[in-house]
Amino acid sequence: MSQSALDATLSFTPAFDEKGLIGAIVQDATDNTVLMFAHMNAEALAATRRTGFIHFWSRSRGKLWMKGESSGETFRVVEISVDCDQDCVLVTVTSENKSGGKGAACHTGRRSCFYRTLEGKDQKLLLKS
Repeated sequence: MSQSALDATLSFTPAFDEKGLIGAIVQDATDNTVLMFAHMNAEALAATRRTGFIHFWSRSRGKLWMKGESSGETFRVVEISVDCDQDCVLVTVTSENKSGGKGAACHTGRRSCFYRTLEGKDQKLLLKS
């Protein structure tokens, strides 16, 4: 499909990379905070759409996983948007912590994986306040 046709289409045709993955940005529906970035394969995308809870493909473990399956930090999908060339999705979510979670997206226990900023010419990382 040409780029102009891809830009205009209303057909969902995700452009998975050579490893069968697509990037997924996760954003909080209540305040638009970017919570995390992960990868989905076709199975993870299908599971997310089928269940209403976000799923990913773990590159390190080589398996499908539902966010929060062990931590209790589950996220219900509100909306899935796709970028212009369909190689990335933006998944807007709400936190559902039925298993004792605290609304944290990051494995460190922080709400967002984006908790540091790159500062100055020496490119030092600083914690966000």
